Amino acid sequence: MIGVAVAMLRGRGNPGNPAATCTIENAPKTVGFGVLTGLLSGFFGICGGLLIVPGLIAATGMPILMAIGSSLVAVTAFGTTTALNFALSGYVDWVLGAVFVTGGFAGMLVGARLSKTLSAHMGLLNTLVAGMIFLVALYMAYRSAMSLLVPG
Repeated sequence: MIGVAVAMLRGRGNPGNPAATCTIENAPKTVGFGVLTGLLSGFFGICGGLLIVPGLIAATGMPILMAIGSSLVAVTAFGTTTALNFALSGYVDWVLGAVFVTGGFAGMLVGARLSKTLSAHMGLLNTLVAGMIFLVALYMAYRSAMSLLVPG
């Protein structure tokens, strides 16, 4: 994840190509990033969206807002499938979930507006996303180190 954050910081001045799509030329690269994202998300239990966005940018050259939107579609599909599986298995606290979704929806409205505003400032949104990825990587490294030092 630290490597992903560094790569995003290096490319933060590139506005991207708004006409970018998945083509026959970049499909292998896009599928490769998708497989890698799924592998890392499944193995380490990390948030796929934090890896999908940089993967889409690297594979297609699309602007960050398009990558975020496309990532949300993918995350929604994965999340819905996983949520249904957990719900059918009886592993859902519906009240807690509803409270969390309500708060998340309010935060999403503010966050979407903020990301659109920040994207107008060349590279700022990319820098913030890279910073978030870096912080998550540090937190995961800390948690892993603590689990090794304090077993149980």
